[in-house]
Amino acid sequence: MMSTMDVLQRAAAAGTNFVITHEPTFYSGNDSLAALEEEQDAVTAEKRAFIREHHLVVFRIHDHWHAPLRVPDPVVTGVIKVLDWARYQPDPDVPIVVLPATTLIELAAGIKRRMGIRAARVVGDPAMRVTNVALAPGCPGPELPRSFLQREDVDVLVLGEAREWETIEYVADAVSQGRRKALIVLGHVPSELAGSTELVRWLRPLVPEVPVTQIDTAEPFWSAQ
Repeated sequence: MMSTMDVLQRAAAAGTNFVITHEPTFYSGNDSLAALEEEQDAVTAEKRAFIREHHLVVFRIHDHWHAPLRVPDPVVTGVIKVLDWARYQPDPDVPIVVLPATTLIELAAGIKRRMGIRAARVVGDPAMRVTNVALAPGCPGPELPRSFLQREDVDVLVLGEAREWETIEYVADAVSQGRRKALIVLGHVPSELAGSTELVRWLRPLVPEVPVTQIDTAEPFWSAQ
């Protein structure tokens, strides 16, 4: 999911040398190194040195994996599989499920348990009854989450991450206005990790002569509770 230092170390220890990552390696959307080199950043320098010393190649597949022609989105497909929600999805090309009625807190707890998340966050009334859930893993801009939340048939949006003055504030305001809306924020890494599992399933038959191993990126957050 992300070529963190931990993932690169585990990849090298496993004897692999070609790392396919979904997200950037060097802390910006386009992996630009100019500012980091100018700052003589020590973290970046050590990571680059490790890649060189272990003869690793890091290949980012983000845009290809989210290509508009790839419908349904394989990351959403992976999340649906992990949560065992396929039978609740009326249209496999639309990331909305219609679940048996439950409460927001029960829904959030179930997602957290099934996906092995330590630090999920929730906006909304814990006791609110919910059934219609939209999925937006990763870090979409504010337009897509808002388009889901504007729908009458969506109670809850399950999101990877967002700026707190965009989608989070929008849902907080909707709740303050008495609207039946809620948000579950999983974190970027755990929200898209299942997409890497789908990538492994897709890649293995294409290159059967090459061993393909998934190395899960660790969730960076932990809860102080």
